[in-house]
Amino acid sequence: MSTIGPFTVRPLDPEKDAELLHRWVTHPKAAFWMMQDATLRDVEHEYARIAAHEHHHAYLGLHDGEPAFLMEKYDPRYVELVGLYEPLPGDVGMHFLVAPTDRPVHGFTRAVITAVMEELFADPATRRVVVEPDVGNKAVHALNEAVGFVPEREIDKPEKRALLSFCTREQFEAARGASA
Repeated sequence: MSTIGPFTVRPLDPEKDAELLHRWVTHPKAAFWMMQDATLRDVEHEYARIAAHEHHHAYLGLHDGEPAFLMEKYDPRYVELVGLYEPLPGDVGMHFLVAPTDRPVHGFTRAVITAVMEELFADPATRRVVVEPDVGNKAVHALNEAVGFVPEREIDKPEKRALLSFCTREQFEAARGASA
């Protein structure tokens, strides 16, 4: 259980949240988000596209009521991983990005990914979470493994070489129990 404090999520508002997201996704620490050169308008358009998509959703994560992270969830049968693996019933894809800060808090990113996983598994229909981070993003690989993800294989996506990894509800619970 996190001692960082409470996290909540709300649906992202592409127009209202675009300026905040633009600062986050163009920050040097968000290089793997691949939006370094995006304009404010680009960010607003991208998240308006996601908001309009039936199988892709974006949420703003709040820590003590303040914006702290971005969470995306998607159905891999229709978004991101179409044709790259065989989805199982209950598979849910996920992306997350922690807001850049000048005052890092030890354990914060781990607490965020744990909160994201709790949010995804709060839906009883979610049986397994799938992620596809860049193969070079060693920091996120370690975070993913800490919450129960097991790498399966590298895959080629149009924009990157990715490490396809999965985490079942049971693997997440076991990882949470091991870190308690």
